[in-house]
Amino acid sequence: MSNLISGIHHITAIASDPQQNVDFYTRVLGLRLVKKTINFDAPDVYHFYFGDETGSPGSILTFFPFKGAVKGKRGLGELTFTAFSIPESSIDYWRNRLAGLGISLSDTLQRFGEEVLRFTDPDGMGIELVAIKEDRREAWSGGSVPQEHAIRGLAGATLNLRELEPTAALMTEVLNYKLKEVLPGKRQRYEIAGNPGETVDLVQMDPPDRSIQSAGSVHHIAFRTAGESEQLQVQRLLQRYGVPVTEVKDRNYFKSIYFREPGGVLFEVATDSPGFLVDESLESLGDALKLPEWAASQREQIEKNLVPIQVNYQEAWNN
Repeated sequence: MSNLISGIHHITAIASDPQQNVDFYTRVLGLRLVKKTINFDAPDVYHFYFGDETGSPGSILTFFPFKGAVKGKRGLGELTFTAFSIPESSIDYWRNRLAGLGISLSDTLQRFGEEVLRFTDPDGMGIELVAIKEDRREAWSGGSVPQEHAIRGLAGATLNLRELEPTAALMTEVLNYKLKEVLPGKRQRYEIAGNPGETVDLVQMDPPDRSIQSAGSVHHIAFRTAGESEQLQVQRLLQRYGVPVTEVKDRNYFKSIYFREPGGVLFEVATDSPGFLVDESLESLGDALKLPEWAASQREQIEKNLVPIQVNYQEAWNN
């Protein structure tokens, strides 16, 4: 078993309107836009990174906003709910905040001894806020949510699968996860060391139809490893396990390898380093459009193809 994986690094999803996406995650959820760059495979599309003050691994939710994209369909072979950690005492604050902004949300769910609020973003992506008793990660103090109630980082993710056993075997035999608990209704929770930002729930056939990926769909989930040598060890473990895995790809702020787990969800293993401060100061994170070196000569054309966005953390959100 590998001890090279320490939890979730980030989750990446697809959105439609770039400005709407920025407004929701900054003004409603109070996250910081820590990096504004491009989709390396589609340079005419933004890549937004939202997270805590520095974009710490385990706090990051990223988006490819394809202008005009239709809504996807939630279903099998997909990460259906992305969960964020909030303080245990903040569940009423968030219930009132979301209701006051006109966002439809679930009754408070009870799951694994934790209270959970469930809702969707403007593109229909499933979001959960989980009231966690002990999460010592420091929330960003510069957002639209008071620091005492602000999101601490990712809490986990839910994968919807036809069969749980093949994915569970990969999680436990290669990715360092251990089964924590099973709930009625075929939900299994996996964790590494009981820390926030690492849990993965496997749910069987809920909903039972195949997913259709578009706006509101999660593209992939990335697990964190310390550095490049550890990542290469994970790559070799996957190869020995019989999983086709990509070569290492340089994403500027981390190195990545990609593979599909048996249920069809795209997995990534990303390095913790170098992080988001390699090309911007802490104070200016997310302010400028940052391009990879190979795209620098195309900046003028790239900027012409991108719709300008505005970021105002304190301005009220209009649903």
